[in-house]
Amino acid sequence: MSHRPAGAPQLTAREAGLMSCHVCGQLARTPSGAHALLRCPRCDTPMHMRKPASVSATWALVLAAAILFIPANLLPVMTTTSLLGSQQDTIMSGVVFLWQSGSWPLATVVFFASIMVPLLKILALIHLAASVQRRSRHRLRQRTRLFRLVEFVGRWSMLDIYVITMLVALVHFQGLATIHAGPGAVAFGAVVVLTMFASMSFDPRLIWDPLADGRAATADHP
Repeated sequence: MSHRPAGAPQLTAREAGLMSCHVCGQLARTPSGAHALLRCPRCDTPMHMRKPASVSATWALVLAAAILFIPANLLPVMTTTSLLGSQQDTIMSGVVFLWQSGSWPLATVVFFASIMVPLLKILALIHLAASVQRRSRHRLRQRTRLFRLVEFVGRWSMLDIYVITMLVALVHFQGLATIHAGPGAVAFGAVVVLTMFASMSFDPRLIWDPLADGRAATADHP
């Protein structure tokens, strides 16, 4: 049995001829010339070395999210109707109201969770997809950590929708006014869902493939 010296790049599953099931995580050895026909021996799911069309699907979803991000912030997310009249509020107007009313901690949380987090997530996914498409070998570990961070913070993007839902339920229960979700809320929800699907469709193993391909090329041409 051969052993790699200390500090040398570790052998990857792809280099060892193994692939992982995307459903149950079962490892299976890749038959020569039958990559697309291999099925998981445990759950019978078709297995692929990498997620099919990962980069193109990520690009499509993240670009759609970037387009919808504009109306999500410009259109009203809720419309309040009471005896005093009707009022429409966007995400930013809600942040400004909270800030001016003295609730600056809540205003800060809503601003970052509802505006900055979706925007930074879109930019991060664009960076990851572009770097993988260019087959960049720079900052591999940092890009992997960035992807993990994108997955972790994605769930907090729905904070604004949760606040609207609780506010609608509270106001309707007390009979004070009538609140309806606006088109901005629909666009915002679509942005969050699209970025979630984009991060799910992105295969982080593609980040490391250029390094493994470089080692293979060096081995073929010493």
